[in-house]
Amino acid sequence: MKVILTTTIRKLGKVGEIVSVKPGFARNFLFPNNMALRDNKKNAAHYEKIKDEIKKNEETKLVNAQKLIEKIKNIKIIFNKEADEKDQLYGSISKKEIIDFMSNNDVKIKSDDLLLRNPIRSIGEHTIEVNPYEGISEEFLVTVIKN
Repeated sequence: MKVILTTTIRKLGKVGEIVSVKPGFARNFLFPNNMALRDNKKNAAHYEKIKDEIKKNEETKLVNAQKLIEKIKNIKIIFNKEADEKDQLYGSISKKEIIDFMSNNDVKIKSDDLLLRNPIRSIGEHTIEVNPYEGISEEFLVTVIKN
């Protein structure tokens, strides 16, 4: 099924692109969330009318993503955890813990925007990546100290 995207969707396409998706994905996710329109003449004409508004919304999302990155730069991400004598944690630090830490510091990020390349299971500094918008990505250090 061909659809016209009304928002930028990671791993699918940018605003205004005509992409082919499975009918169930379009019917159950894209259409109810107003992320796409069916590709036909009527919707193409409708998209041309609302294109400027959609572009403004995307620019707003881009500016908000840049502000989010700047906020995160001002935060030192530090966790106190129990560890054994080999500096291995009892458990690991999950995405949810990092997101909760950020929300306690008035920074709201989504789980999809946070990338942990390797599980955080030891004492020391670890790198995480925050990608709040397509093309905007920044790496940050997470420091884990022994309790």
